[in-house]
Amino acid sequence: MKLYSKNQVILCTIAGAILAVLLTSAVFRFFSRTKNNSADASGISAASTESPEETELAVFETASVKQTVRPVSNDITYTQDELQNISVYDACNGAVVNINTKVTAINWFLEPIVEDGGSGSGSIIDKRGYVLTNVHVIKGATKIYVSLSDGTQYEATVVGQDEDSDLAVIKFTPPEGTVLQTISFGDSTKLKVGQKVIAIGNPFGFDRTMTTGIVSALGRPIKNSSNRIIRNMIQTDSAINPGNSGGPLLDTSGKMIGINTMIYSSSGNSAGVGFAVPAETAVRVASDLLKYGRVRRGVIEVSLVQLNNTIANYANLDIAKGVLVSRATKGGNADAAGIIEGTQAARYGNTIIYLGGDIITKIDNISVTSIADYYSALESKRPGDVVYVTVHRNGKDRTVSIRLADPSYKDKPAATYGI
Repeated sequence: MKLYSKNQVILCTIAGAILAVLLTSAVFRFFSRTKNNSADASGISAASTESPEETELAVFETASVKQTVRPVSNDITYTQDELQNISVYDACNGAVVNINTKVTAINWFLEPIVEDGGSGSGSIIDKRGYVLTNVHVIKGATKIYVSLSDGTQYEATVVGQDEDSDLAVIKFTPPEGTVLQTISFGDSTKLKVGQKVIAIGNPFGFDRTMTTGIVSALGRPIKNSSNRIIRNMIQTDSAINPGNSGGPLLDTSGKMIGINTMIYSSSGNSAGVGFAVPAETAVRVASDLLKYGRVRRGVIEVSLVQLNNTIANYANLDIAKGVLVSRATKGGNADAAGIIEGTQAARYGNTIIYLGGDIITKIDNISVTSIADYYSALESKRPGDVVYVTVHRNGKDRTVSIRLADPSYKDKPAATYGI
């Protein structure tokens, strides 16, 4: 039997203890690593059902949901001015019509052909199909067509027209059972400068276009394309363009206080200076056109010559403005009032005129310097009205009163000489 020394036993004991510690540590590490790997494997397996992109998307969607949770109002609010505009347009646009015309022209072979004429606007003033518009919109037309807001189109006929006010009434016949929307007249005598106005028309063919503006001025005397002076015109800065003629100028209650008639512009387009015939005139003219087919105006029974420098120098007159009484109807209202006619015959162009008569310079304190002024001063006068006429005779002015007559339409004095 082999015996070990004391020192050998101690060394063996220490070596065994160290080996035991190392083995224990190795076993512990092995089991710890296995457990961690199992946990990682389980985590990977669970995470594999959702990609990183999907995770980000989920976060984004969650954020979006949080954002859309905020309450959103669907109510649209309008200002008082906008509500007013909308109300007027809804109430009136259906009564505004588009007017197109056909005219007869001559081609290169001197044959008559039909061509497109002008276009404009109009207002339905009666449920039977009567439309108020401007004379210049339908002038020279062989065919007139009226287009309604629903797209239907009808051929119209002329009921009557009045060059002195540039107003005309035409009529179309709607199908039986059709209910037409109409526009009522307002009171243009109560208008104030600065008052809001609304125009509806068909500028450049864009049907039922609305523009807004104000009354820029009142009482404007404006000469139209027919060389007539229309008094008391309403001036507005509401945009009026070609195609607006004949359309309504409305107040904020939807009443027609004027008929858009002309613009002042160097380019032919709106420059913020438009003019409308006042409703006061339109009511009177339309009523006569509907009833008589013409306007019953009182007249002075004379033939007139517009003065100019040539006639004044030839006749040795001391004034060169006014209208000269060439002839006065025997027994007529001018003759009865003491108006003196001319006695000296003279040839003026291709016409024989008579010099030496009275020169009319005023009617009811309205200055008369031309034929246009003369007719303008009488435009609103009815048969039977009394007017005060100032005449220049032998270098002096005197005033006489004349009761206006009601001649037949064809006998209306043609006072167009000397223009």
